[in-house]
Amino acid sequence: MSRHYRIHDQEKRYFLSFSPLNWLDVFIRPEYKDIVVDSFQYCIRHKGLEVYAWCIMSSHVHAIVGTKGENALEGILRDLKKYTAKTILQAIAENPQESRKAWMLWMFERAGRSNPNNQHFQFWQQHNHPIALNTNFLLEQKLRYIHQNPVEAGIVREPQEYLYSSAIDYAGGKGLVEVILIE
Repeated sequence: MSRHYRIHDQEKRYFLSFSPLNWLDVFIRPEYKDIVVDSFQYCIRHKGLEVYAWCIMSSHVHAIVGTKGENALEGILRDLKKYTAKTILQAIAENPQESRKAWMLWMFERAGRSNPNNQHFQFWQQHNHPIALNTNFLLEQKLRYIHQNPVEAGIVREPQEYLYSSAIDYAGGKGLVEVILIE
């Protein structure tokens, strides 16, 4: 992670954005999005990740997160991205319906070979662009931004209609990830 984008204060909540290399539209298939959802859930239950809001779009993920306990947020995010990268790459390789399989794997392998931080493949861009949410204004702005992403993209008319988002939780329903509602 670049020194310009670091998580300095473990007590704060952060707005994060992370995406596959070249903003590839990997998350057009539910099975790939489900891997990210499952990883969020695992990190919540076992690593102390606190998720306040999240949304998976076709080419990126947004979240408002924090941490409790002894695990540093950067370490949790590193593990989440490492696991999801490996698992999504395997899912792409094994998916007989994936028409873009050879091209996507070639892109990720080419990037992995040219980056000394990787062994074989690079799935995620290496930065998360963490923004510390120091004010209520900033927190509310990012929460609205996350939930409006699928609306702005024309996927749904109302934020809570989008399955891969915490907007349903904020509308009184139960979403796919255990979130802590921002009051």
